[in-house]
Amino acid sequence: MATAVTVLGTGIMGAGMAKNLAGAGFEVTVWNRSPDKAQALAGAGVTVAPDVTSAVADADIVLTMLFDLEAVVAVMEQALPAVGPGTVWVQSSTVGVDVTATLAELAERHGVFFVDAPVLGTRQPAEQGTLVVLAGCPAALHDTVTPLFDAVGSRTVWVGEQPGDGQRLKLTVNSWVLSLVAATAQAVELAGDLGLDPQLFLDTIAGSPTDCAYAQLKGKTMIAKEFPPAFPLNGAIKDAALIAQAMHTAGTDDRLMHVLQTQFQAAADAGHADEDMAAVLHSFRR
Repeated sequence: MATAVTVLGTGIMGAGMAKNLAGAGFEVTVWNRSPDKAQALAGAGVTVAPDVTSAVADADIVLTMLFDLEAVVAVMEQALPAVGPGTVWVQSSTVGVDVTATLAELAERHGVFFVDAPVLGTRQPAEQGTLVVLAGCPAALHDTVTPLFDAVGSRTVWVGEQPGDGQRLKLTVNSWVLSLVAATAQAVELAGDLGLDPQLFLDTIAGSPTDCAYAQLKGKTMIAKEFPPAFPLNGAIKDAALIAQAMHTAGTDDRLMHVLQTQFQAAADAGHADEDMAAVLHSFRR
């Protein structure tokens, strides 16, 4: 009998993950707070549940891929009373380190196993099943969740056994991603302001030690001034705040992250919140 997986949250990331789980042979049920987003998956071999409690009632594994902590708590406070004991909750939303322990305690009160498993990647890797899963959970749960991780990702990094271990690595990596995107935007805008074709910047770093595929990808988006959301700007703002909080708690100087958060926020305030985070380009224009 196929493992029953319920995906709560079918936005940019969750929709692709649900399709890949169904393609891998899981019995997939989906639910989303905006029903039209879930209904769009009806022809992809998944069951669309009318409400969150019926969505999780028969699940072996519940996967949350929601926007932020507030959404995760609101949804799971409804869902957990309907979840059977011994069910595994895979929490893949990026919510921060300290609160993840609180979510694990919430799961334990309902007799549910908790797996901290944020992912690296945006829309295209989610659709292609090439995400990188950053997992923090007891080793005893590895065999249970590995088939799920293999269906949605190309690689799983077993970070540690404590709730929050996956979040720690996710925030560390995203601190670099946000810095890279903002720095690329700054260089693209500066090249143009200096009277250069910004493509010269990308061509110059291409193949050198200073090059990376992500700079090329986002740089081309910035030059074209087309920002279809792969990782929306409002998500970058949310993650920047979580990273700054983690840095402050850890004793790391957080001034640069606060500057980055300000840059992303300025672009959002200019009307680009729902566009890709590459739209931070707009914050470098006077």
